[in-house]
Amino acid sequence: MSRIGFIGLGVMGTPMAAHLAGAGHEVSGFDLNPDALEKLAAAGGRAAADVADAVAGADVVITMLPNHPQVEQVVLAPGGVLDVAGPGTLLADMSTIRPETSIAVARAGAEKGIRVLDAPVSGGQAGAEQASLSIMVGGPAEDFEAAKPIFELLGKTIVHVGPHGAGQVVKAANQLVVGGIYGLVAEAIVLLEASGVDAGVGLDVLAGGLAGSRILELKRKSMVERQFAPGFRIDLHHKDMGIALAAARQADVALPLTGLVAQLVAAGRAMGYGSLDHSALLKVVEGVSGRPSEEV
Repeated sequence: MSRIGFIGLGVMGTPMAAHLAGAGHEVSGFDLNPDALEKLAAAGGRAAADVADAVAGADVVITMLPNHPQVEQVVLAPGGVLDVAGPGTLLADMSTIRPETSIAVARAGAEKGIRVLDAPVSGGQAGAEQASLSIMVGGPAEDFEAAKPIFELLGKTIVHVGPHGAGQVVKAANQLVVGGIYGLVAEAIVLLEASGVDAGVGLDVLAGGLAGSRILELKRKSMVERQFAPGFRIDLHHKDMGIALAAARQADVALPLTGLVAQLVAAGRAMGYGSLDHSALLKVVEGVSGRPSEEV
């Protein structure tokens, strides 16, 4: 069993850390939210006093943070992960951040003999709770193999996708596809309802044909019923679409549909829907169509 330091106990980090503790690993976690620390302790982990306390003596450190500024602060700042962890420690950053930040963290880690992987995840809160996440991993193959037994406690699809930063590029691609599908499902619902067709029945048909997707499988009922309790907030998807657009500029490619989806997500945030699930893009499409949207 490993000693694991886990930094970032949000809606996804808390169940992930709990799975590791439940498997018998010695998990020390830290978060700024005291309630999250209590949940980890209840699940068999240890509530650390700060980042340094969580990382000290750990074989593996996992970070699950909102964005690159938090990762830079937790990992690179004095008293952070690289300042405290010993040589040979494996750091898996499972946050969704800019590829260039992941590469910079890996370089800084190498200078101190710390192995680094970027390992963002897809699957949302439900995937974290069910340990069914998809994990896309960038970094050396030997470090991926060392971390794989840990990842297997958190997800079902675990793939080494390339060197440092590659995991973040794959996650950016994931998010642009997810956002696009949500937008199209929203448009389908608006079209069906405006035409007098039962949207639930219509989406049942779509889900069974070529248009079928994981989103239709899991979200069509809640979208038709206008249930937008967050599994993954529009605010976070807005951040991720920015990463996708920046990655496209870095790669010198044009992604016109991604640009449209990013604007749709940005509109949802501007309209005050940032705290809702990203399926609430339906409210945005209803708004531009001049159709009333029920409050949630």
